[in-house]
Amino acid sequence: MTIEGIRVNLANYQRVVILKEKDASRYLPIWIGPAEADAIAVRLQEVSVARPLTHDLLRDLLEKLGARVDCVVVNDLTDDTFYARIMISVSNGEQIEIDSRPSDAIALAVRTQVPIYAEDTVLDKAGVLLDKDGQPLEGQQLPGKETKVGEEEIQRMSAFKDFIEGLDLDDFDKRKS
Repeated sequence: MTIEGIRVNLANYQRVVILKEKDASRYLPIWIGPAEADAIAVRLQEVSVARPLTHDLLRDLLEKLGARVDCVVVNDLTDDTFYARIMISVSNGEQIEIDSRPSDAIALAVRTQVPIYAEDTVLDKAGVLLDKDGQPLEGQQLPGKETKVGEEEIQRMSAFKDFIEGLDLDDFDKRKS
């Protein structure tokens, strides 16, 4: 996944980080808090800060302890809550997985310059295809998927649709690479 950007919903000022599949056209919007949005944006925009932020501190601690972040994985979506895992290699060669909020995992990933992945099951549930104007495709059918969605699932996921439709994506192509 790549980070396409961080957006603010103008209706309610919620922040969302938008991930995009590297070799496909599905986007994964994940709601995040303002502090985490700032932590990701500071690193993406290469803003220098006087003192280390929390995610800088975590990166530095891991390095000093001889551990290395290998990647982060957005691995689950349950009851409108995203979950992530941070994959870390420690000095004895063991690999450990740490449970994390996706926003914290992404903030750490941009600092350690490691890949960000999303499980297919998460992309199948919350991935969005956008048209050339950056709007979600109506009645979109994801390639290779022929799943019937029940009324309860549609109600649960309506918050995603409302949020995506409320985003200002006019500057989508103008973001800093």
